[in-house]
Amino acid sequence: MVITLPQPACGRPLEHVVAECVGAGAPAIQLRDKTLDDRALASTAERLRAITESAAATLIVNDRLDVALAAGADGVHLGPDDLAVSAVRNIAPPDFIIGYSTDDPNEARRAAAAGADYLGVGAVFGTRSKPGLVDEAVGPDRVRLVREASRLPCLGIGGITRENAPEVLQTGAGIAVLSTVMSASDPAAVVRELMRIAGGGGCGR
Repeated sequence: MVITLPQPACGRPLEHVVAECVGAGAPAIQLRDKTLDDRALASTAERLRAITESAAATLIVNDRLDVALAAGADGVHLGPDDLAVSAVRNIAPPDFIIGYSTDDPNEARRAAAAGADYLGVGAVFGTRSKPGLVDEAVGPDRVRLVREASRLPCLGIGGITRENAPEVLQTGAGIAVLSTVMSASDPAAVVRELMRIAGGGGCGR
């Protein structure tokens, strides 16, 4: 999974970068942008949905169930401060994908029981993707513990690079990347390399 930044470092519009990423084989995109107002976020989601749909890729919207449903996205990714997984499962269509962020095995079990489809676990190696904050690294072993506890597909996230991605993949999880792709001068080349490392499937499963 590739998670978006509002302004990719390559200088090209976000839509162009997303098109390049899915064209390079990224199976899923997560729209994450806390800088936009509701109308702009919904408009961006609709444009990205058209791109991902044409490439048979999945679009997930971070936090905002309303935007995800309005744009016809495939799912939403939730955190502990968002709507409860069970509430979203009751509202959303049957095939709607619900992701949830946790690094706690017990919380992972609860999320699975509530109807989550996959879990994001991290920050695996630490990250500065949130301005002014450094997320503490939980390590690949935590990813393994959460995956085994929940019995759900898991994505390791946070500080994942081409060099350390194999450590996450060896746990049986996929990978979600933000800065590694969005800060690259050639995002598509990075996606292709990550897909090669993952054997064609781990970058977003």
